[in-house]
Amino acid sequence: MAIAKIAILTSGGDAPGMNACIRAVVRASLQKDIQVFGILNGYEGMVNGDFIEMNTRSVGNIIHRGGTMLKSSRSKSFTTTAGRKAAFEQLQNRNIDAVVVIGGDGTCKGALQFTNEYAIPFIGIPGTIDNDLYGTDFTIGYDTAVQTAVELIDKVRDTANSFGRVFFIEVMGRDVGSIALAAGLAAGAEDILIPELKTDIHELSLKLQNSRQKESYIVVVSEGDDAGGVLEIAAKFKQLHPDYDVKTLVLGHLLRGGSPSANDRILASRLGTAAVDALLNKNFNVMVGVEKNSICYTPLSQIRKHFVSINEEWKHLLDVLSY
Repeated sequence: MAIAKIAILTSGGDAPGMNACIRAVVRASLQKDIQVFGILNGYEGMVNGDFIEMNTRSVGNIIHRGGTMLKSSRSKSFTTTAGRKAAFEQLQNRNIDAVVVIGGDGTCKGALQFTNEYAIPFIGIPGTIDNDLYGTDFTIGYDTAVQTAVELIDKVRDTANSFGRVFFIEVMGRDVGSIALAAGLAAGAEDILIPELKTDIHELSLKLQNSRQKESYIVVVSEGDDAGGVLEIAAKFKQLHPDYDVKTLVLGHLLRGGSPSANDRILASRLGTAAVDALLNKNFNVMVGVEKNSICYTPLSQIRKHFVSINEEWKHLLDVLSY
């Protein structure tokens, strides 16, 4: 099967670096005389036929831009048999030979289901700030999200120091605590609460009491922590310490925005180019990733959530640096 015409889409939550990846896929394809169509609004656009032809100028001056120029969505229609049939017909009508999708585990699962039903190969590229996919050490957007979180936490530290406050700061991470762990360590947080470790409010209370000589206290909370969201955790803490000046902050979607870091731009460019190479080498229905700084390919059937592994070194680091 010769690859002459492909389509590309972004799906699920946006991540800084998606535009850099789109740029790489388009330019690597054109260099190999492959025609490229962009699909607007993710899988929903595939169902509805929202296709645009792309060229070198289409992706000019976008490597530094956050978000995704192709837009994104979480398509309900694509989860139905009728929706996927409509999507297949849209691809057939344009003689599309293969599809490149950029997104998280839901995006890859959608691609796998489609390829099980229709003979059009897909290549997945990991684009999610959560860094939670098996098959790659890093996902597009994670490095930028961590850097953004650190910059914001640093700013909060200034006002926390001025008033001797305890700040509970929530970052994204419903299932996986990668952002909270990295940002908390880099920002010098007094504690980090993540889904992978059980949270004990009384233990947290004792920890902060033992370091009462500090000017301020920052506790970074992953939104999926087992003790609840940041408001609930702060309220429980306030009950134990009504004399503390306790504040909360939810960073939320601020972490998705902004210009991608140099690392994310390079990673996105590598993965986008590798996706086209996979198609030319007939390495179909895989997700492109990077492990130990080398490009790797993992079957879509094996892609799943990858949770943070907290080893003894990490635990020791947290205990020592938060003292």
